[in-house]
Amino acid sequence: MSKLYLMPSKSFPLLCLALVGLLGSCSEKQVEANKQQAAPITVAQVVAKTVPVEISAVGSVEAYSNIAVKTMVAGELQRVHFTEGQDVRKGDLLFTIDERPFRTALDQAEANLARDKAMLIQLEANLARDIAQAQYAKAQAGRYAKLVEEGVISPEQSEQFDTEAKARLEAVEADKAALKTAQASIQADEAAVRSARVQLSFCSVISPIDGRTGSLLVHEGNIVKANETVLVSINQLSPTYVSFSVPELYLPQIRKALGKGSLRVDARIRGNDFSEPVVGHLTFIDNTVDHATGTIRLKGTFPNRDRALWPGEFVDTTLRVAEQIDVPVAPTRAVQTGQNGPYVFVLKPDQTVEIRPVVTGPSIGQETVIQKGLRQGETVVTDGQLRLVDGTPVEVKQEEPQTAMETKAE
Repeated sequence: MSKLYLMPSKSFPLLCLALVGLLGSCSEKQVEANKQQAAPITVAQVVAKTVPVEISAVGSVEAYSNIAVKTMVAGELQRVHFTEGQDVRKGDLLFTIDERPFRTALDQAEANLARDKAMLIQLEANLARDIAQAQYAKAQAGRYAKLVEEGVISPEQSEQFDTEAKARLEAVEADKAALKTAQASIQADEAAVRSARVQLSFCSVISPIDGRTGSLLVHEGNIVKANETVLVSINQLSPTYVSFSVPELYLPQIRKALGKGSLRVDARIRGNDFSEPVVGHLTFIDNTVDHATGTIRLKGTFPNRDRALWPGEFVDTTLRVAEQIDVPVAPTRAVQTGQNGPYVFVLKPDQTVEIRPVVTGPSIGQETVIQKGLRQGETVVTDGQLRLVDGTPVEVKQEEPQTAMETKAE
């Protein structure tokens, strides 16, 4: 038979205190254990921003102007006045062609002009002389005609002076015709002189634009043909074009936006995603949609003063067509992709996380537009997602600063 022992009433309070202390100690250990199990994370807040609506495409850089420099005259290339790859200005001397044959032709044309001018002076003197003689002969014929009327001389004598006067008048007309011929010859000589001077000027080949020279295609001593031999190619780099194509379904939106003002185009060198984009503006929409690809070709013009863009280079282009006002934006690192689509982990007030499916919009820089699923001011996890499930307790190690996003097109 077992015995029941009752503790004295004075010891009971002491036992209760001991039990309370033991329970408190266990609770502190449990809290500490829970802290140790909390997953470390970094977080960022969802903010509302004005973000651009953009169309991205791969483009290629084109020279603003490309000139294939040729010579207008044939001859020996005597001298090259630049080095390959040199920047040249409009009007700079590039090549010299042997000018001796053209200078000889100019000297001959000037000599012919001088000869015909001297002949013109002689013809003018002859004309003046013949006019004077014709006037004298006419006066003589008039006097002898009066003498015939008075019966002093016979009519035969008067006819002789009348014939002489007519001959002098015909000589004057001949002199005038010869004078016109000489004047026409002088005009032809002057044209020949101008032509010879132009041909001589073509012996000095100058740059028609500001730009950068390419490889030298013909070297000194070679014979070049008129308007056939390409001597060098010059590309104008500042400004420059970037050509790219976008799907035709964007064409109405682009045309509508362009009707409201200039559209900004950003170009970023491929493989250099962290560099600042080069900013230009849309200046060309092709007049035909490419039926083979279903795209429309566009061009942006860029000042390119620092030569960041180079002809033939491929770039990533972004065309801004509109802006979205006050839309939720979260760091792109916060958006995860699962079987059911994109989702984020949202930090709750009890320091646990909740899985939240979202609908994402365009990504700008390091931020993504959240079209549905998040509100401004909510906190999302940006790092440490691999250890999280719905309801996981977490410990915030760091709150990331919100990265800047451009809110207004330049």
